Amino acid sequence: MPRADTHPSVAHDALTNPWTFRDRWPSWRVPEIGENVVIHVVVAEDMGLLRGALCAALSREEDMKVVADVEGVGELMTVVRRCRPQVVVLALTPELPDPVEVVARIDVEAPHAAVLAMSPRWSPALVEAALAAGARGLVGKDCSLAELVGAIRALAAGERAIDPAAAIAVLSPPEMPLTPREMDVLRMAAEGLPLKEIAVRLYLAHGTVRNHLSVILRKTGARNRLEAVSRARRNGWL
Repeated sequence: MPRADTHPSVAHDALTNPWTFRDRWPSWRVPEIGENVVIHVVVAEDMGLLRGALCAALSREEDMKVVADVEGVGELMTVVRRCRPQVVVLALTPELPDPVEVVARIDVEAPHAAVLAMSPRWSPALVEAALAAGARGLVGKDCSLAELVGAIRALAAGERAIDPAAAIAVLSPPEMPLTPREMDVLRMAAEGLPLKEIAVRLYLAHGTVRNHLSVILRKTGARNRLEAVSRARRNGWL
């Protein structure tokens, strides 16, 4: 659920002015000059090695303290309510049924916490969904430590931080190479339907559907149907 104070121009302004963008409705107090403030951070990442590296790196920053780290999102809301961090560094994974649902929950149930969403690759659909759900910042998993630290500090100060790669994903999305009929076949494949059922629903011959799928794999560079569906979703085509 988006925040009630979300304005349509905020996402556009943030995307056209990466890295940082001062929100017109800051929800966090900006520290006074010279004030010694420690930013409390929660890290949510399902890969243990990466999670440990993130926590270790952030803990070395004098103005940051990792108050908790969690694997995945199962216990995240409980941890966020208990620790009351200023910033939640949250890895969005395609394996989640709705990778931005937890962002919306944090935005509604713990508005004191700013969500910095991480993704290995930003698609137009994922960027728009994350911002609409209430994410205050977007970074790629390949960003530098300096960029990550800068984004956390920006969010704690009531600003937004948008990775240029995320902005480019929306402003210059990859061209969709599939025809309308190929998209119909891919949508059916995304539902997990077998070739025979796809053929029946689309009033096509079994061989025609098989040929469409072969073309879809070639155009998307995928090795199989699941990978083609994943790439289409990642690029915002599905």
